[in-house]
Amino acid sequence: MQRRHFLGACALLLATGWLAGCTSPHYLQLDPRRTAPVPQSGSGQAVTVTAVDGRDSEVIGTRSGSAMSTAVITVNAHELVPRLQAEAERAVREMGFTPTTERATGRPSLTLTLDHLGYERGESRPLIDEARLEAVLVAEAINGGTTYTGTYTSRRTQSYAVRPDKDANTRMVNELLSDGLDRAFRDPELGRLLAR
Repeated sequence: MQRRHFLGACALLLATGWLAGCTSPHYLQLDPRRTAPVPQSGSGQAVTVTAVDGRDSEVIGTRSGSAMSTAVITVNAHELVPRLQAEAERAVREMGFTPTTERATGRPSLTLTLDHLGYERGESRPLIDEARLEAVLVAEAINGGTTYTGTYTSRRTQSYAVRPDKDANTRMVNELLSDGLDRAFRDPELGRLLAR
């Protein structure tokens, strides 16, 4: 009799722990890296570089895909923006310019904005679910009264049998943003305008 109660209590604890794991929020600490080469166009000119979070919310989605879920996935701007800033400065430096954060009249500028970052549930099939991720970066180069704006969208669809944990979600969103950075800084028009 005691053994049955003990086994029942163990099963209840396991089920509670499993459900808590499914509904726990994820706070992702990201470190996206640009890996693609950038076009060379500068010759040491100073360029003001700014990274901005233009999202409506730091919550990028939920682990379950339900809008009412408490299992939210959050990416904090105060942690992500400095990393985007560092990658933008590195790209501008590799283009042949001298990045700075100080504004000056007449100095070319580049603003990198994270316009959208989303994580939603895709199609469900028996035993397999799907996560759909999307990132939109906007790069705006200004030089001498001329503006060039590029919008760079990265999408990823990931199938899974077991809902991704925090590490898997961090890896997927990092790869998504890294792809967005590659797309943005491969654009030769950014460097051409900044070099004018």
